[in-house]
Amino acid sequence: MEDSKRETDSAQAEKQAVLRALSAVVKLAGTMVDAHTEVVLHDLSRPECSIVSIENGHVSGRRLGDAILGGPAGDRGFAAIEQAMRQGGAEPALVSGYHTLSRDGRRLLSASAVFKTTAGEPFAALCLNSDRSQLEAALACLQTLVGRAPPPPRTAPEPPAMDEAMRDIIAQALDGKPLARMKKADKKQAVAQMLEQGLFIVKGGVERAAEALGVSRYTIYNYLDEIRGAGKGDET
Repeated sequence: MEDSKRETDSAQAEKQAVLRALSAVVKLAGTMVDAHTEVVLHDLSRPECSIVSIENGHVSGRRLGDAILGGPAGDRGFAAIEQAMRQGGAEPALVSGYHTLSRDGRRLLSASAVFKTTAGEPFAALCLNSDRSQLEAALACLQTLVGRAPPPPRTAPEPPAMDEAMRDIIAQALDGKPLARMKKADKKQAVAQMLEQGLFIVKGGVERAAEALGVSRYTIYNYLDEIRGAGKGDET
């Protein structure tokens, strides 16, 4: 019992030490990247308020304490988390050079790194989101040269609350399909999309998906096992 508690305390201390170190990396990176590149660190053990450090949060409209589901649309960082869970080992999982969309429709270039404990448990994600709206920057420069004031910078809208974000993910996965006409393959595909969007990182995600699809939560777990099993097969 005491040995188990010591192991738990040691793992927690390991996580906190790495999170502190990565927080310093975020601040350092923030002094080096341009103002259009967001650097953000997530504590995956608390998805409802995951952001523990952030620089240039205006890119996505986020701030300290915001939820992990409030980020750009199409974030493959969730796929990196899934990859980290499947791979085992302590090596970080990296996904880079993919595009996401800000809440106001700007195209961002993104990258994510998922860090794990020595036991292989994902616990932190370091992400970069860069707004490469070069045409807007060029237009602002030209307007300055001809003596016109550049347009005011766009402010990213507030990220959705956790409940709203979960509803949006489920609605996008269902895509307006009548539940009565959905077969197992349709429901499994919807669950796969919810998984990609990070729904099941959040407490209550399985229950919300089960309610939306008219199945039990055990069925959702079975779908997830099948999806993750297929993913392992693809890697070999």
